[in-house]
Amino acid sequence: MINLLFARVVFFFVLVWVVFVFNQFQAQAKVIKPQEQSLEQAANDPTASLMNVSLSYTYNGDYHNLDDASGHTLQIRAGIPFTTGKLKHIARATLPITLDSPSGEAGLGDLVLFDLVTFDASWGRWAAGLVTLFPTASDDRLGSGKVGAGPAFGFVARQPGFIWGLFNQNLFSFAGDSDREDIGVSILQPIMNISLPDRWSIGLSEMNFTYDWERNDWTSIPLGMRINKMVRFGKLPVAFSGSFEYNFQDEYEAPKWTISFGMKCVLSL
Repeated sequence: MINLLFARVVFFFVLVWVVFVFNQFQAQAKVIKPQEQSLEQAANDPTASLMNVSLSYTYNGDYHNLDDASGHTLQIRAGIPFTTGKLKHIARATLPITLDSPSGEAGLGDLVLFDLVTFDASWGRWAAGLVTLFPTASDDRLGSGKVGAGPAFGFVARQPGFIWGLFNQNLFSFAGDSDREDIGVSILQPIMNISLPDRWSIGLSEMNFTYDWERNDWTSIPLGMRINKMVRFGKLPVAFSGSFEYNFQDEYEAPKWTISFGMKCVLSL
């Protein structure tokens, strides 16, 4: 099995390589503009070709099966569209930073990367690709200790002022700390957003319905709503959001309800 320190060193060099390749694509490749889609819609569409950086804060106000527990998490996410030949890609990196947790630990969580190839259709867009997990957590209690990968796919259908769809990610561990539990999960994320006047919109929160193949059970069954507002600071579009989510699965130790606030800076189209 791969030593965790070695995996982190490899990941660092992979990340440097990704940044280098991204700079080359920026110099050579034309970023695809989202066709027939408003900026407000595209900012809420995970398949849209938007270069963006987002920051979100989540407060877990209570936990199932834990007394007097709460948590605070900061999440950094970056999306990079690029092309290879005639194929359009979206690369996305997500890194959680735990500020406080029921365990009392704080620090970096595991990094998740995915690369989607998108395909335009008359009704919207569909995408397929690969999602990968790297054990970058600064403490064992903040991460899985595993290296994992799996397929990802989904679609977003759009009409004027309205989008809906479904996104699926699958992660299965194949390396890492042999003393840690294996990972085998499938995540379903429904997508819906309705545009409102004055660049407001409302829709579903980033609900992740999670099925754990190791437990043969749904470990997260959330329901939530999110409200968004697009503003401009000079020429920079920024989408602000606030959401509330409740997890109806109460058989496992997991957040019961969460409140999130976020901002997404759209760097280019």
